Amino acid sequence: MERLDGQVAIVTGGARGIGAGIVGVLREEGANVVVADKDGRAAEEFVSSLDPGGADAAALAVDVTSRDDLAALVAATLERWGRIDILAANAGIYPHIPFAELDPEKFDELIAINVRGAVFAAQACSEPMRSRRYGRIVLTSSITGPITGQAGYAHYGASKAAMLGFMRSAAVELADAGVTVNAVLPGNVRTPGFGDLGEEHQRAMLAAIPLGVLGEPSDVGWAVRFLASPEARYITGQTLVIDGGQVLPESV
Repeated sequence: MERLDGQVAIVTGGARGIGAGIVGVLREEGANVVVADKDGRAAEEFVSSLDPGGADAAALAVDVTSRDDLAALVAATLERWGRIDILAANAGIYPHIPFAELDPEKFDELIAINVRGAVFAAQACSEPMRSRRYGRIVLTSSITGPITGQAGYAHYGASKAAMLGFMRSAAVELADAGVTVNAVLPGNVRTPGFGDLGEEHQRAMLAAIPLGVLGEPSDVGWAVRFLASPEARYITGQTLVIDGGQVLPESV
């Protein structure tokens, strides 16, 4: 596949976890990357470790629930590089909340970040993509919700399934502008919080994966890289599961 030299990518929630894996892969493949994260300091520290000279990467503090922040993100990216080729809409939260304890405030916060954040990030980035008649939008959904369910994550599953409903209609609307919209659906991935889950939970996670290993953030990054490539021009409104076979067994 062609390298991404000269292309410009925005990754929301890009300072850690899966977002950092996506950023790392896109940078390795030659793209200029904007790490957009609510934690601006974490984004700056990550960019400094990734690109000490700051020539090919930038960090911006962005709250994806704020349309003003998203507009500023797009404006800053265009001012520096003059184009946006790729959006990896990855920002999200996944608090464990039993269904009986879910309240409107917690639910609204999660939907605002996971769904509204992705929708309006895509909307903001689609305008400069339309003007160039080229763009790749890749959403980070999950196997939880669209394919599987998990106790304590009904609200999260709802948000990740909602992202796919948005994806399909947005893909239709943007098709005539040369912009594709797809999603990756990770399973169990080793993120910074994995060590806090306890040995029993970790063993249960591994037992659910036929390949017998956890995914790494870069595994998701490579899937995003494919869907963000020029070669993926004929793929839109589709999902790619990255889970080591987690959804395959009929029972554990």
